[in-house]
Amino acid sequence: MRQMRQGMALCMAIVLILIMAACSNKDGQAKADATAKADYRVVNSEQGEIKIPAHPTRVVGLSVVYPEFLQALGVTPVAVQNYQEEFPTYLQEPFKDTLKMGIAKTPNFEMILASDPDLILAPAWWSGKDYDQLSGIAPTVLLPEREDWRDELKDIAEVLDKKELAEKVIQELEVQEDEAKLKLDALVGNETVMYMMVMPNSFVLYGDQIDRGKFIHTTLGLEMIPNFPDKDPSLSISLEKLPEFNPDHLILQLNNEDSPEVQQTYEDMLNSPLWKNMKAVKNNQVYMMAGKDWFNLGMSPLANRYAIDAVLEAFGGNSK
Repeated sequence: MRQMRQGMALCMAIVLILIMAACSNKDGQAKADATAKADYRVVNSEQGEIKIPAHPTRVVGLSVVYPEFLQALGVTPVAVQNYQEEFPTYLQEPFKDTLKMGIAKTPNFEMILASDPDLILAPAWWSGKDYDQLSGIAPTVLLPEREDWRDELKDIAEVLDKKELAEKVIQELEVQEDEAKLKLDALVGNETVMYMMVMPNSFVLYGDQIDRGKFIHTTLGLEMIPNFPDKDPSLSISLEKLPEFNPDHLILQLNNEDSPEVQQTYEDMLNSPLWKNMKAVKNNQVYMMAGKDWFNLGMSPLANRYAIDAVLEAFGGNSK
């Protein structure tokens, strides 16, 4: 009888152990499933739903403006496409370890692979043709073309789960723009301002129908020259035509500071009596801005923020 009771107790103990093991395995699997789910997110892209890491740390931004959006959202890209040889002043420190891949119709897939990304972000209009190669390297999210950079920033923020930060970036920039507009109105008033780029053997004037011109004349409220064609985004002119556009103030840039042709055109302009007799030149109200630092002007919050400071400094009395 004692042996029967001992046998039954042993059987019950074995059953209990098996039940506990099954429960433990079930709990462990549930935890593993939860952890796996937490390790990735599903986001929308132009290619449909894409599974990406929940917290990507090595992000590649393709096109020359996506890297700026990433940095504005607190994500320093590991590799970028760059049009200028050097990064703009405001990106040199944060991008000191970022790989430069140059700019081409086809991305440098070897350099992208070498950067070991866990996420690639790109506009569909730029990288749609390269999607298969890119997605073979890392999860790739293609985003739609937008008219307004703010919508592009929000698209990227949606992917990175940083929507609130995107709104904060936009709102803070708007405050900075409004404050700058008031300061410039006090400094400049209704005096006219012309924004001009020195090109090889010609000059381009920017109006308020193009991103960079709109930033100067609409966002910052600086008065355009009265004879600029209303619906033209820009106007290409020769040196001989400059006196026809005789502003009180002139914002000046070189299209490419390292170009011998641009440098020669610039020197010829400076030595010309036509230039020397312009109102802005006589009054020492010509403001030289670095071309690379304004490359994404009107298309990026970081570029706009930097330009605001540069314009305020220039019109505040530091003309060149």
